[in-house]
Amino acid sequence: MAEREVQLEQISAADFFYRNKALAGFDNPVRATYTIVRELVENALDACELARRPPRITVFMTRSEERVDGRGTIYRLTVSDNGIGLDPSDVPAAFGKVFVSSKYRLMQSRGTFGLGGTMALLYGQITTNMPFKVTTARDGGPVEEFEMKIDIKRNEPIVLKRRRLADACDESFTRVEMHFEGSYGKARRKIVEYLRQTAIVTPYADMLFVDPDGVPYLFVRSTDVIPPLPREAKFHPKGVDLEILMRLISTTKTRTLVTFLTTHFQRVGSKTAREVVRLAGLDPIKRPRNLTDEEIRALFRALRSYPRFLPPDASILSPLSPELLEEGIKKELRPEFVKAVQRPPSVFEAHPFIVETALAYGGELRPTGEIQLYRFANRIPLLYDVSSDVSYAVARRIDWGNYGLRSLEEEPVALFVHIVSTKIPFKTVGKEFIANKPEIAREIELGLRICARELKSFLHRKRRAEMARARYEAFARYYELISEVVEDLTGERPPVEKILSKVRPPAGVKKNGS
Repeated sequence: MAEREVQLEQISAADFFYRNKALAGFDNPVRATYTIVRELVENALDACELARRPPRITVFMTRSEERVDGRGTIYRLTVSDNGIGLDPSDVPAAFGKVFVSSKYRLMQSRGTFGLGGTMALLYGQITTNMPFKVTTARDGGPVEEFEMKIDIKRNEPIVLKRRRLADACDESFTRVEMHFEGSYGKARRKIVEYLRQTAIVTPYADMLFVDPDGVPYLFVRSTDVIPPLPREAKFHPKGVDLEILMRLISTTKTRTLVTFLTTHFQRVGSKTAREVVRLAGLDPIKRPRNLTDEEIRALFRALRSYPRFLPPDASILSPLSPELLEEGIKKELRPEFVKAVQRPPSVFEAHPFIVETALAYGGELRPTGEIQLYRFANRIPLLYDVSSDVSYAVARRIDWGNYGLRSLEEEPVALFVHIVSTKIPFKTVGKEFIANKPEIAREIELGLRICARELKSFLHRKRRAEMARARYEAFARYYELISEVVEDLTGERPPVEKILSKVRPPAGVKKNGS
């Protein structure tokens, strides 16, 4: 029997995600509809924050046509922003090539893989075979429109048309228009909820969404305050693997091992660098590019075992702030009580992170029979797989009876957890839930308990006021009854109002007891 010949095939990154759409959250028309809106809105928010202006984002979705096979509906989606815009020469690669991104640096960012926006356009192409359009301009520059497709096999942009719509524009913007097969009817609730939660975590943004039925959803900003931009960080010695170390060595321009360590790693001074090199058994003045493979491994072992590195620098992070988080919650949910706190910076796997937590109670909140948990990571709302998230596990293990609550399911209470970091430990490419890291779980629990103690004090004051009000009203009714009896017996009515005027009623109760 003749042996079967093995045929090897190499595919591009775009082709890989074309064949494995579920990895990026495009596993069915409903999930894809939500993911496309989410990815394009997040790109728009990034562009606006980079421009340091309050975002103004519009999302229009219309039905284009019904599929003949009845499998779904073709939608046209247009997302516009007032962000920084793009240089026309960057448009083809930015939108037509998978894994081209400005986010491949060690810094806090909404995106992680440089995949989402381009994958959304790729999904539209493979479900409709229709091109997408990108129109962009920078302040004072020309307005350029690109009509494009993606060469999936080669992972290259195909520019079908390029037009200059104007020679100059007063403000910068980007507008993306695409077609895709989806199912808005089943995705509507998730999309609207995503935008509402985005409005909570970005209270400085104006967003308008007009759905295929012509229903507008408007989210108006309540502040012009924008958090500072996060800054790029150097690697922490404890956060590198052998491959990263080899890449740094192969590209460095430094001339000695000591200057290599102080140049490429954060919070490493010359004294620490010499101690690390000595621990590795290497010459401090040796040129990094001349290291042998065995010497590189020795340096790596020394970096991993050296015990006195300073913790990672958390000043490069950009949390939202308790004030802005409370502002967003009040604006969208209108609770009676809200408290937000920001935990001190902490570290996991040599990456700094900051946890912000909040708790809202009463007002327009209503019990839902389940835990109302709002989760955010680098200002991204996380809507799916809530029960798999570290925040959910923490919320379940806290005894809320200690804070005056029967249970989270039975009370008008909502929890909020926001994590910012240079590396969010998502469990899936779809970025929907965060792994249960002990360091992160601890900070979430401490933050929630601080908020819960404030709620306990609020509820105690509220219940005391309600009891005092009830006593006052009972006292007033009692004196009214006595006055009627006395009046029947004597013909004179006692001065009940005068007596009650000497009693200080609780807030919200009038002097006459009504």
